[in-house]
Amino acid sequence: MIIVTGAAGFIGSCITSELNKRGIKDLILVDHFNDNLSDNNTSDEKKKNIESKQYLKYFDKNEFMRWIKNNLFKESFDCLIHMGACSSTTLQDAKYFEENNYEYTKILAEWSLKNNVRFIYASSAATYGDGSEGYSDDDKSTLKLKPLNLYGFSKHKFDLWVLENKLQDKFVGLKFFNVFGPNEYHKGDMRSVIAKSYIEVKEKGKIRLFKSYNPGYKDGEQKRDFVYVKDAVDVVMFFKDNKDINGIFNLGTGEARTWNDLAKALFSAVNKDLSIEYIDMPPGLNERYQYFTQADISKLNRAGYKKKFMPLETSVLDYSGYLSEHKYL
Repeated sequence: MIIVTGAAGFIGSCITSELNKRGIKDLILVDHFNDNLSDNNTSDEKKKNIESKQYLKYFDKNEFMRWIKNNLFKESFDCLIHMGACSSTTLQDAKYFEENNYEYTKILAEWSLKNNVRFIYASSAATYGDGSEGYSDDDKSTLKLKPLNLYGFSKHKFDLWVLENKLQDKFVGLKFFNVFGPNEYHKGDMRSVIAKSYIEVKEKGKIRLFKSYNPGYKDGEQKRDFVYVKDAVDVVMFFKDNKDINGIFNLGTGEARTWNDLAKALFSAVNKDLSIEYIDMPPGLNERYQYFTQADISKLNRAGYKKKFMPLETSVLDYSGYLSEHKYL
């Protein structure tokens, strides 16, 4: 039996889909709808992410936490895949991040340790801040990181808790880079640029990207490590299957690509001529903006993960097929 938190969210629902494809249906799914950060449309989209999934029981997060804290589960679980978190990079609610990201994860980690359940949790590339300390996921490098926003800090704080308590050989932490793909429809402004721009590119033949305020980067030449959700899920499955491999790992392709590259791939996927408009960043964003991210995946490779990640152009083309029909994984 496997528990998946954030199961109606983006990556969590794609993980659930892959588990079902593998014939795994003994699942406990956990998520939360209709809080102060969600409207009804968001909740409806999230519900669609798990409509066709097969599982034993769905728990609202609050009820699930009651069961965890009171030790009400009598079943034996193989794995807890913890994707549940607030992933907003713009929200300025420190208390919410502390409770929803850090404390929640810590409680589940301690429960997993006590009950001998494999614990795989989502960290984030947002922990790397402006990248001045590099993108190495070795333990010493992790200690030096300075995130730029509260979301990144909440993820980094838990990574530090793992290291300070010498639990890196007990858990798997995955620093997701810029993941995009099916099932992110509910994420609003936190959707990928591909998802937000698809209709406008297809119907009006244009896309808007942020200008650069860094003289080292031309407009649209800011770089990200874009990783397709299908590849991200495959890495999660690797760690689920290989229970003797633990630690905190980067989850990216290892290759930074520009926003212009991303735009070209999207225009190509919908057979349109490239047309980019560069727009101003919202006030305050520039101070928290990452101009370059690229996962160092040497540790992941040394752990035994050798599969090649899908090229950006192939990923965008595949995703466009989902966007064209608003399909789900």
